[in-house]
Amino acid sequence: MPWAWPRRLSLRRESLELPDGDATAVDWLSDAEALAKSTPLLVILHGLEGSADSSYAKMLMHAAREQQWRSCVLHFRDCGDYRNRLPRRYHAGETSDIRYFLGVLREQGHDGPIVAVGFSLGGNVLLKYLGESGHDTPLTAACGVSVPLKLHECSIALNTGFSKVYQHYLLKRMKNSVARKFDQHTAAFDWNRAMNARTFAEFDDAVTAPLHGFANKNDYYDRCSSGKFLKDIEKPTLIINSLDDPFMTPGVIPHAGQLSKMVTIEISDAGGHVGFIDGGTPWRPTYYLPRRLLSFLKASM
Repeated sequence: MPWAWPRRLSLRRESLELPDGDATAVDWLSDAEALAKSTPLLVILHGLEGSADSSYAKMLMHAAREQQWRSCVLHFRDCGDYRNRLPRRYHAGETSDIRYFLGVLREQGHDGPIVAVGFSLGGNVLLKYLGESGHDTPLTAACGVSVPLKLHECSIALNTGFSKVYQHYLLKRMKNSVARKFDQHTAAFDWNRAMNARTFAEFDDAVTAPLHGFANKNDYYDRCSSGKFLKDIEKPTLIINSLDDPFMTPGVIPHAGQLSKMVTIEISDAGGHVGFIDGGTPWRPTYYLPRRLLSFLKASM
């Protein structure tokens, strides 16, 4: 995962009221908002426990600004420093919020090309949405980066070898976030199971599934893995994954028969999870992703 600090960006926070009475936040790149609504607009979906403050989101917004594009980060519910209202959070298959937000953008007169990039869990949400929508989406093109295409396999991969270290780090953040919103008296799930979970699979079975209406983690993973939606995507879409990603195994990579003709998939040997360093120095690395993502999106407009 890239931790380089990009140049400072000025963001404007906007609350997005959702149809079910909940709310989330959208952060807009302030100094690009003066551009006409006919210019390209990039919508970014962050990863697990991420936000507009995530370095990969900042780097991509900076690159978009250099292209004279507008950009924003749509936060998942209860992410970053924005608390949602309802007794729920977010999950890898929640596509209603991105669908609603894109509709709002068109209603507000954003009539230029709208493109999207999703990182990690956000990539899973984006690809699932694209498969569900087919041609019926305002998006012109999209990209998914380090996407856990098969949630079952990815949860197993995180429980093997060095990936356990990454799992432990993220699991701690997830527990902290849940404890910030709920306690043992208000949680609509087994609090002790949640706080004692030692793997992603245990946490999803204890928290994510019951909190969002799934029977268990298997039901959640079966219904929300984006890999099964790739064949129905009808907009130009690029997927970039790496074989050394702690979420990945070779079995996660889809074969040609699972992809629509609109999907391009690029698999690298190295790149980690949302990393993809291509040069520079250990103290000032350079990254492949912003150039490749914007190049694909621009060529697809």
